[in-house]
Amino acid sequence: MRLKVTLEYDGTGFRGWAAQPGLRTVEGTLRAALDKVFSSWSDLTVAGRTDAGVHALGQVASLEAAGGPPSERAAEALNAELPGDVAATAVERVASDFDARRSARARSYRYRIYRRRSPSPFEARRSWWYPRPLDEERLVDSAEAVLGEHDFRAFTPAETRHRVFVRTVESAVWHRRDDALELEITADSFLRHMVRTLVGTMIERSPDELAALLAGRDRADAGSTAPPWGLYLVAVRY
Repeated sequence: MRLKVTLEYDGTGFRGWAAQPGLRTVEGTLRAALDKVFSSWSDLTVAGRTDAGVHALGQVASLEAAGGPPSERAAEALNAELPGDVAATAVERVASDFDARRSARARSYRYRIYRRRSPSPFEARRSWWYPRPLDEERLVDSAEAVLGEHDFRAFTPAETRHRVFVRTVESAVWHRRDDALELEITADSFLRHMVRTLVGTMIERSPDELAALLAGRDRADAGSTAPPWGLYLVAVRY
């Protein structure tokens, strides 16, 4: 049967999604759980390959599986084998042509900046502590500048496997939530480090300077890449 697995995880203890020999990764951890729950499985794909330290509230994976529990009990069975920093929140049986990456129509991310003057141990690996002054109105204007279709090559590493750098951003909004500022951004897809570099550039550059980068400028022209622990993959739309 073809399965769609929705996952959430705290990325602090993982070296990203993709399996790597000798390193603890989300994919490697999920593979080990799948080996215990199903007699056979194959074709594991994922909606977004998160980097080391990045979290997920709605990551999606797909696979073919056989010889295990029915889909309505598969999440419970997987969670019995998964460690405490990753969980399957839902498992659904889907059409045979469903692919977690290729079938996705949009992805939503959140970037969280913690603004309290003193740090919090509870926020240390779940947000970017930034107590220095920020012009929130300028951030709002910068978020509006990225809406629509643009060439985002300035916001991904210069050495990249990407060949197409044009992406369409359908929404980008900063929210003030208690002691935090959070960027909620949705696009058809994202380049590696794109959200984090957008955040760093929004903080360091004016909205006009950021807008000028959206015409395919070099990575060296953009701002810093914000740290990974403030980033969350929130949802994937199909």
